[in-house]
Amino acid sequence: MKKTVLTYGIIGGIIVSALMWLTLGSGKHDFDNGMWIGYTTMIIGLSTIFFAIKTYRDNYLGGVINFGKAFLLGLYITLIASTMYAASWMVLSATSDQDIMEQYYVHEKQKLESSELPAAEVEAKLEEMREFQELYKNPVVKLGFTYMEILPVGLLISLICAGLLKRSAPETTT
Repeated sequence: MKKTVLTYGIIGGIIVSALMWLTLGSGKHDFDNGMWIGYTTMIIGLSTIFFAIKTYRDNYLGGVINFGKAFLLGLYITLIASTMYAASWMVLSATSDQDIMEQYYVHEKQKLESSELPAAEVEAKLEEMREFQELYKNPVVKLGFTYMEILPVGLLISLICAGLLKRSAPETTT
């Protein structure tokens, strides 16, 4: 199981990390669609969970796997891929000369100021964003938020794949 987890976890981690660098490394950000782009890249990278469970079930377990073992396989792959994703974000944000959080703040500020919201509500939202920016400067907080982006996606994919791919041994009649 260890070889399957490492292989597919590293492949998934490379995919999500490479796609992150491709979409964010250029400095041109689509903040309006960034959430969709980010989560789509995570789903693509974490699709390795499906292939890992199927491969392990068919090649090592004679075509049989229970839900728990399949879910654990997915969970371990999620942890590896998530760690690679988080490490990639930490490196990208530390080595890039772009301040993505500041760019995001400016983008959202423009949207809020041109909205129909009352000025007090706009200022309250901007203040909340400034407080988050300050908090996000702490590397431990940044790492935690980065894990919180991808871990739920991996857990959901692991649950779905475990449910789809679980297979009991056929009953034998004598």
